Amino acid sequence: MTIIAHISDLHISDTAFDEEVFMEAVAEINNLKPDMIILTGDLTNDGYYREFQQAVKYLDMFEAPLFAVPGNHDARNLGHQSFEELIGENSWKLTKENDFTVIGLDSSSPDEDWGHVGKPQRMWMEHQLDQCVINDLSSIVALHHHVIPIPDTGRERNILSDAGEILKILTTHEVDLILCGHKHVPHVWKINETVVVNAGSLSSNKLRGKIGNSYNVYIIDEDTIEIFLNNVGGEKFLFGKFQRKH
Repeated sequence: MTIIAHISDLHISDTAFDEEVFMEAVAEINNLKPDMIILTGDLTNDGYYREFQQAVKYLDMFEAPLFAVPGNHDARNLGHQSFEELIGENSWKLTKENDFTVIGLDSSSPDEDWGHVGKPQRMWMEHQLDQCVINDLSSIVALHHHVIPIPDTGRERNILSDAGEILKILTTHEVDLILCGHKHVPHVWKINETVVVNAGSLSSNKLRGKIGNSYNVYIIDEDTIEIFLNNVGGEKFLFGKFQRKH
């Protein structure tokens, strides 16, 4: 069994970040003892170098291995350079014990809110997913921008500009999970055999309506994937249970 914590949209800064909520979330997630933590972007609010320096200190509080992709806020003010220097590669691949592969994509564009994966990265992703099919591995893809619109988020302004191409690749390769953030609203879609999961904001005070801070937890065993929505300091709910394809 594998446990993955999915966090997103921390917005570390002097204005948009709730440190108290973050510390509570760290304690909860460390108590879960996940095998890995996936962070789908917006570590910072403005992409400033000092915000990334703060982010490093905060992220070091997590005990599990953490893998992050940048968000649109991280790409502001030369933040794409700071991310690579202080956090790690903008896109990456990891494989867990010949069971499944996780691919992280950079959907950010410097000083733009809209998302774009781009042809070179799409080709790289498609090659990696081809290998998953050949080797009979399940696959998970993580990126910041949502690939399909999310309910209760108002007017849609900044979905991925190449969302159609991305969705075609992901669904034709029967990717198990697509993990996104960006809109601060948790939601689950299922398209064909692929489950698309959006995480809410872990620690930002930029919240919509009565939606609070939250994170997702995935419990993956040989046959199923269970998805839980965990409200920071509150209840957790079963978001969905799905059969694995491999």
